[in-house]
Amino acid sequence: MPQQPVVGILHPGSMGAAVAACAATNAAAVLWCARGRSPASTARAERFGLTPVSALQELLDRSDVVISLCPPAAAEDLARDVAAAGFGGVYVEANAINPERVARIAGLFGPAATVVDGGVVGSPPVRGKTPTLYLSGPATAAAQVENLFADTPVRTKTLGNEVGKASALKLSYASFQKTSRVLVALSIGMAREHGVDQELIEVASRRADSYLSEPEYIAKTAARAWRWGPELEEAADTLEAAGLPPEMLRAAASTLARWHDAKDGEFTPTSALDRLAQP
Repeated sequence: MPQQPVVGILHPGSMGAAVAACAATNAAAVLWCARGRSPASTARAERFGLTPVSALQELLDRSDVVISLCPPAAAEDLARDVAAAGFGGVYVEANAINPERVARIAGLFGPAATVVDGGVVGSPPVRGKTPTLYLSGPATAAAQVENLFADTPVRTKTLGNEVGKASALKLSYASFQKTSRVLVALSIGMAREHGVDQELIEVASRRADSYLSEPEYIAKTAARAWRWGPELEEAADTLEAAGLPPEMLRAAASTLARWHDAKDGEFTPTSALDRLAQP
């Protein structure tokens, strides 16, 4: 790989675009494929200074590193398209998917390509946020990805040579963090039905670091449900594969599904709870 690699991002969502912009610090260029993308994606890519190309094949032919950050359900189909196109660089599978799916994706690629497992923990790297990109996979390729984000708001940590470790860590954290937020919405919704929601929040505020003392986050949970629900389904699959009960996470995903059609919508805690109460 050249000292200043060309990076391709698939696709520039709120996380992907911000992460790609950080990679641009140590890259010759960061490309994205504009074909079939929404006006919102185009505006976001322009805002972060990404370079458009007209077709996936052009992006792959020009890129030394490709970073995949897309909705979990699309991860394998996207990887299959990249592998079928003959990509021969470093493919960073950075989606919130379970380790078994990461292993299947790694098996799609021929010997010319190297798959690095990735998992982003934290918020997009904007307005002072500093997420961590955990990596696992072949050491040389993982180090190349680490170098892309040197001296940027995206911190990196490699967990070892085994593909799947980074995804397992991501889903383990997401299982707690996202399910806890769902429980907040249900608890406050129950209390509101009986007119004691403010008293519940007051009780929770006496305890350090209680999510229940942050009811304003219910609105953010609702807006992110379209992403969080599929992540929790992936985490439930991982629990099941480990012989652990997945029902709690599947129930949380089912709760999030009531907000699923409100992708990135504008909510207040009250309007989010109203939507949650509608079957």
